[in-house]
Formats: sequence, structure tokens, C-alpha cells
Amino acid sequence: MNPNEVIAEYTVPEKILLAASVLDKRGETPFTAEALIVCSWKGHPLTFGLKGFADQHPDSNKILASIMGEKGLAKKGWLQKVGQKLYILTDDGRDVVQKLQQGEPVTLSRPAKSIKIPSFPPELESFVQLIFESAAFTKFQEQRRAEIIFVEACKFWCISETMTTETIDAKRLIFADNLKQLKVEVKPSTMLSNGRSLDPEDLDFIIKVHEFLQDRFSRNLAMLRHKASR
Repeated sequence: MNPNEVIAEYTVPEKILLAASVLDKRGETPFTAEALIVCSWKGHPLTFGLKGFADQHPDSNKILASIMGEKGLAKKGWLQKVGQKLYILTDDGRDVVQKLQQGEPVTLSRPAKSIKIPSFPPELESFVQLIFESAAFTKFQEQRRAEIIFVEACKFWCISETMTTETIDAKRLIFADNLKQLKVEVKPSTMLSNGRSLDPEDLDFIIKVHEFLQDRFSRNLAMLRHKASR
């Protein structure tokens, strides 16, 4: 069988794994998710190209979906996340690549050694998800810090103008306690139930946002507490 015909028969995840192998052999490891997206697309533009613009832009969502999640390459132990958007090819991944290159395609149902992912407390997951979904976090992440308003900071901390001073203080203590607990619970390659990974680098970023908001809105917080005490 022609090698190109073998490649054409590979599944989407297998093609991404082969792209990861290309980056690994180049010495570009750990590699970023963006580098893997581009390498996968350049190797198979018809498979990974954006609909209607296959030769111009990659469909990043299609590739990321095969990396993360319950059926993703990271979950199977073929790729390992070692930092924020950083991955390495594992020994299991190299074994699969070798079989694929020998003309022995490996299906996704093939048992593979998986990286053990520590269980994560559901209450902390809810806490983290609210932070990720907050406007303050999103704007900070997109380098739009100047656009963050106090109301958005309050939502980040889960407080509001309708709360009493005691409730506000209690909520802020809970927030601080949750951050402390996250420092204990979050390990490399910790996976949330929605397939999103949570690493120590992500936690450091959350704390950075928290400290920025505290510094910027310290006067607003004081005024809110004073108003609530009336």
C-alpha cells in the first residue's frame, strides 16, 4: 500500500498525534497547542482547514477537541499537558506513532496507559468555573484590564451591593480559603469534568487577577462595605 494512502486512512486524532511526533523530532518540545494546530493543518489541510478557507486557516476547535476531553489524546496518555497550553509526546504516544508509521493504524478504542488524573472536589470546580466565566477574568486574560469595572470585580468575588457587610466579609473569606485549598488540590494535568485542564500555572494566573482587582478596587470595596453597614 502507498504510504500516502495509509496516511489518508488515519483518523483525525491519529493525524494530530503524527503532527505532535513531527514537533517532537524537531526538538520543539514541549510544544504549544498553537504549534500543534499549525503543524496538523500544514500536514493535512483538507482535514484540518477551516470550512471554506481550508488552504488559508486551520480549524483550531476541531484539533483542540481531539486533544482535550474524555476521548482526547491527553486523556489517553498519548500527550501530556505540562503547562498552560504546553504539551509533550509521551512514551505511549511514541509507541502508537511507530505502529502507525509501520502501517498498523491504531483505533481510539485501543487500550493505552493513561495518566492518572487526581479527583477534584466538585465545590472547588464550581468555584473555578465561575471565575473562568467571569467578565473580569476574560478581560484580564485578553489584556483589557482598563475595561474592567467594579461590578465585574464583584461578580468575580461573588459579592454584590445587596449584601450586608458581614456577608461580604464572609464571601471574601470563603474566596481566600478556596484559593488556599486550590493550592493543595491542583496538580499538573488536573482535569475538570468539562474536559478543561487546570494546572498550577492556571492557579497562579487566577491569583494574579484576584490581586490586581483587590489593588485596583480597594477604595470601591471599602465604600461598599461602609454602605452595607448602614
